[in-house]
Amino acid sequence: MVAVCLVALVVHAAGATSSVSARSVAGSIALRAALEMIGVPYSWGGGGVHGPGYGIGRGATTKGFDCSGLAEYAYARAGALIGTTTYEQWRAGIKIPKELLEPGDLVFFDSDKATPGPEHVGLAVDAERMVHAPHTGAQVRIDPLNRADLLGIVRVEAGRGDQDL
Repeated sequence: MVAVCLVALVVHAAGATSSVSARSVAGSIALRAALEMIGVPYSWGGGGVHGPGYGIGRGATTKGFDCSGLAEYAYARAGALIGTTTYEQWRAGIKIPKELLEPGDLVFFDSDKATPGPEHVGLAVDAERMVHAPHTGAQVRIDPLNRADLLGIVRVEAGRGDQDL
């Protein structure tokens, strides 16, 4: 027990913790999964833990992802269930300042100030770009991260949710 505490203290003193490493690994896996979906069509209400799927309403005839479906799929591949909507995903981890953004962190946007909360989500590729499913008629792609409607950034905790997908 003393040895374990000593190792934790040394790791902490070096500026890293095991939980940060675990989150970085989860974010890397999620990001890789999302990048593999580049080119998949946008489908409103589409996609989820098992990959692209037929959406609802405008997305009923298109097999693909909406923004939250892509994020849900990517994190499911990393072993974390984050929910199906941007509202659930906004609460799926810890809020972090933009200066601490890591690849794979969820980036949220509030494009409709009349309704509180995020309307859009993507996964950070780096400090300047994200991969996301932008809108009907588009495909999963990489776009600039810096937008006026950026609401915040969430780092998903590794191991969240059911591991048996």
